Amino acid sequence: MPFFITVLGMVLILEGVPYFAFPEKIKPWLHKLMETSDQKLRGLGLGLMLTGLLLVYIGRQV
Repeated sequence: MPFFITVLGMVLILEGVPYFAFPEKIKPWLHKLMETSDQKLRGLGLGLMLTGLLLVYIGRQV
């Protein structure tokens, strides 16, 4: 469980960097995100989750 909390904390740090460093560039990107269809967002989310799962699997094998 401590490893999971550490990884979750690192993910939150990485997720927060663009909002902190480039807030003026994030706003237009978020407007474009709102215009994207739900199906495309779900496909993107699935692809990201599968990529993350693959990276975790590879990382645990090394």
